[in-house]
Amino acid sequence: MAKPSSESEFPSDQEIARSADRQPIEDVAESIGLGPDDLDPQGSDVAKLSLDAVRDVRDREADGTLVLVTGMTPTPMGEGKTVTTVGLGQALDELGERTAIAVREPSLGPVFGIKGGAAGGGYAQVLPMEDINLHFTGDLHALTAAHNLLSAALDAHLHHGNELEIDVADVSWPRVLDMNDRALRQAVVGLGGTTNGVPREDRFQITAASELMAILCLAEDYADLKARIDRIVVARNEDGEAVTAADIGVSGAVAALLRDALRPNLVQAIGGVPAFVHGGPFANIAHGTNSVLADRAGLVHADYVVTEAGFGADLGAEKFFDIVARESGLTPDATVVVATVRALKRHGKEMWPADFDELSEPDPDAVLAGLDNLLHHVGVLERFGAPATVAINRFPADTDEEIETLLDALDEHDVPAAVSNVHGEGGKGGIELAKLVKEAAERGGDAGPLYDASASIEEKLETVATEVYGADGVEFVGSAADDIERIEDAGLDDLPICLSKTPYSISDDASKTGAPEGWTLSVRELYPSAGAGFIVALTGSVLTMPGLPANPAAAEIDLTDDGEITGLF
Repeated sequence: MAKPSSESEFPSDQEIARSADRQPIEDVAESIGLGPDDLDPQGSDVAKLSLDAVRDVRDREADGTLVLVTGMTPTPMGEGKTVTTVGLGQALDELGERTAIAVREPSLGPVFGIKGGAAGGGYAQVLPMEDINLHFTGDLHALTAAHNLLSAALDAHLHHGNELEIDVADVSWPRVLDMNDRALRQAVVGLGGTTNGVPREDRFQITAASELMAILCLAEDYADLKARIDRIVVARNEDGEAVTAADIGVSGAVAALLRDALRPNLVQAIGGVPAFVHGGPFANIAHGTNSVLADRAGLVHADYVVTEAGFGADLGAEKFFDIVARESGLTPDATVVVATVRALKRHGKEMWPADFDELSEPDPDAVLAGLDNLLHHVGVLERFGAPATVAINRFPADTDEEIETLLDALDEHDVPAAVSNVHGEGGKGGIELAKLVKEAAERGGDAGPLYDASASIEEKLETVATEVYGADGVEFVGSAADDIERIEDAGLDDLPICLSKTPYSISDDASKTGAPEGWTLSVRELYPSAGAGFIVALTGSVLTMPGLPANPAAAEIDLTDDGEITGLF
């Protein structure tokens, strides 16, 4: 595939994806030891693992090397974690390693909003890009339908006599939609008379924020899936007791809608590197990683698996270690922190909101001034016992002086780092990074969760706040104290904590840049995601239903008379 000779000639992601050579999915699967019986083809480029293959993955030793890609505190445009994840997988393949990539499925909300898709970019993409970014294999649609079936059944129960004596003012199970739509954040349902149900306040989340998404990504098989669905708390009764999905009586039907969605999707990165694209919980409300089954499938069949955690190390990586690794037993052998010059300058300039025109202006001093944020994230991973390597994801506007300033500073702090040009060069642009990651994985570590799950809720929150966020402590405001008591009374206080906070600061205040000191984490509300197996702790105002910007990406996407999609990145 020909590479562009200059930035002005650089093709779009869509153009690169269309021109890339693709191997039959059977050949991609064969490269990591998966045979025809292990696949349920969804066309020539996509397959789901067969049920037998999923059972095989569950029963075999997952002894590959796991590399977790996370990042520094990002700008709203993201710093290229998925690009780096895909490119690092391609680079390890270039070095002769039997490699698989595992990333999350895109949500249509970000695709049509501001951030774009989640299939990577440039020459570090998973294919077929258009299908993956749009409907793909229908997993998110299945999740949307399954979630809303439970919502409908709950409201039907209210309408038909409310035998469970549910408090209509204490219904916690919302509805979902896989689209950014701020008008649905708060809603009233059941209007129009008694034939239309019981009037009550309701709300919508984006599908990726649903507890069902977290359940799908943590479940190991169908029995585990059904058991987790049964445990979902959907409401409270008049006595304040939990009402679960099992009480509503449609858990089996919900699981039936998720039958195929549970099976991981196999595609390929440019160059034919196998890639599992499966699941996609948000890291600011859930655990923010692709499915355990996808990671496990890669580790069973490949020597190296490169996977990704959402947002920075304070959110995605912390949750991988404290929730995913604890639940699954899959612990990273090495980690990568993605950094960019523009993100460093944003912290160095103490800029909020981000002005991307200003961030494109050369400023080596601002890069150096923002280093404390990057070093904080590296330190977070060191506290978990995971070797960390910094990947400097280079953008066209970055100057040589800025890059050299950053490399020199990291060298002074004994932090291994490499410039990553995988966006423009594919795997060849990540060879130096891949070599450093291999060295780190071979050195190994003693990685694990930061706290014991049997510790009190307050102790677990204090540990994350002080050890990961750098806070002085935790204060409980709003309903938090009462929520903790209720969780303890329900016997759910031994679950890990899933902290929900802004991704744009290490603190709970998006305007605080760098590595803030002298602050206290405010926890305002807690509730159990009993099916997923964690306690959600809300800090600031975290949106679970995003809105479209004034000029959304959707405005650039079109369909020609010949049926060709245009403008998709």
